[in-house]
Amino acid sequence: MERQPERPTQLITKKFAKELHTNFMKYRASIIAKYIKKEDANAVWFSVEELENYIHYIKSKGEKTGYNVNGIRIYFGVYPEEKKYAEKAGLMTVFLTATGKKIKTPKTGEIQTFALLSDENSDISSIEPMNYGSIGRPPALDY
Repeated sequence: MERQPERPTQLITKKFAKELHTNFMKYRASIIAKYIKKEDANAVWFSVEELENYIHYIKSKGEKTGYNVNGIRIYFGVYPEEKKYAEKAGLMTVFLTATGKKIKTPKTGEIQTFALLSDENSDISSIEPMNYGSIGRPPALDY
């Protein structure tokens, strides 16, 4: 029998999601649109397959480079105003970066009975961030 997934503790209501998005559009996107003179992105979409593949990739690469990958940090960014970015030039985006702890290696002659982890919980610079989801545009998304 397949185990049912646990309900995440970070879930929010659709009403609160809509409020967060409305606040973003009201306070951030409208100000940005004033300066870049075009409608900015209001969402970024990644497929489940892309996300699962990235998670598998960062766990695997982390293990190979001595990290215990424990999360993904999401950063906000803006594409450069260059022709190669076409319609995305000057628009907001998000990119994902693996986070984790460096596995400490035991000193010579030391017996290791379990993996020792550093206290750090930071971005892992040896693993490439992920970008290039599909951008969304106003007026609004349906929650």
